[in-house]
Amino acid sequence: MKKIELGIIGFSEGNGHPYSFSSIINGYDSEAFEKTDWSVIHNYLEKKDKSEFGFDGVEVTHVWSQDKEESKSLARCAQIENVVDKKEQMIGEVDGVIIARDDYENHLELSKEFLENDHFVFIDKPLCLDLEELKYFKKFLEKGRLMSEAGVRYATELDELRSSIDSFGEIKSIKGTVINNLNKYGIHMLYGIFGVEDFEIETVEYDKGKTENLRLRTLDNTFIDIEALGKSPLTFQFDFWSEKKRFHAEVKDNFMMFRRMLYRFVRMIRERQNDPSLTIKLMRILISAQLSKKRGESIRLDEVKI
Repeated sequence: MKKIELGIIGFSEGNGHPYSFSSIINGYDSEAFEKTDWSVIHNYLEKKDKSEFGFDGVEVTHVWSQDKEESKSLARCAQIENVVDKKEQMIGEVDGVIIARDDYENHLELSKEFLENDHFVFIDKPLCLDLEELKYFKKFLEKGRLMSEAGVRYATELDELRSSIDSFGEIKSIKGTVINNLNKYGIHMLYGIFGVEDFEIETVEYDKGKTENLRLRTLDNTFIDIEALGKSPLTFQFDFWSEKKRFHAEVKDNFMMFRRMLYRFVRMIRERQNDPSLTIKLMRILISAQLSKKRGESIRLDEVKI
């Protein structure tokens, strides 16, 4: 099995994913982590057994970020051999890159050279909120060169629901509640919900009071409500109601959902294929939400064509 070498690209404000993703793949140095501000990540890494780290024949070998000292810190924590001065220095040196930044406004610029030089690319969520950018990314998604998801799609806390959804009968209502803003955090809720069942959406409507709210209406008149609380105690909550059952979950196991997601990125590299349909659909929903916010009205999803 050919070794897969990866580069990691970070950071965006408040996002520790470069530390999480790199450590899940490479393992980590506990003493180095103690010198960082990422104690939350260090704590959940410490709770895992050594057998839960790494993928056979896969290593993060290079790191670049806009802050050289932060890159060096990450390299020490996640045992990454090479810190480069420019991200372009990784072209031809790695098989793929992980863009572990959630500043979606910069995703195209950060990924374009790698995509156009036939590297595999993973982009942290959300992929983009611009229709023209989505059209650009679409061809790479469909060729199995690009993957972009939120780990919540694979949360262990939703395993029970995914395996039993057929027994629920008619779904009455679904709600996802999350911290921070809708643009960056609503996507967590969407991937969690649509990872359970791929609902067909008719309309998308944005509203804002003390919280940001996104209401999706399905073709069979089920409402899916996403609420972004802004500043609030940590919350990644899912509720499903049906004619027969109710399901509630609070997602907390970041390590395992990230590991499952990264496993699928590695599989995409090895198999040269990926199903991008859900990613494209959810980006269309978020783009529709931006249109709804701008116009102050409900938007039909089929208006946002790609």
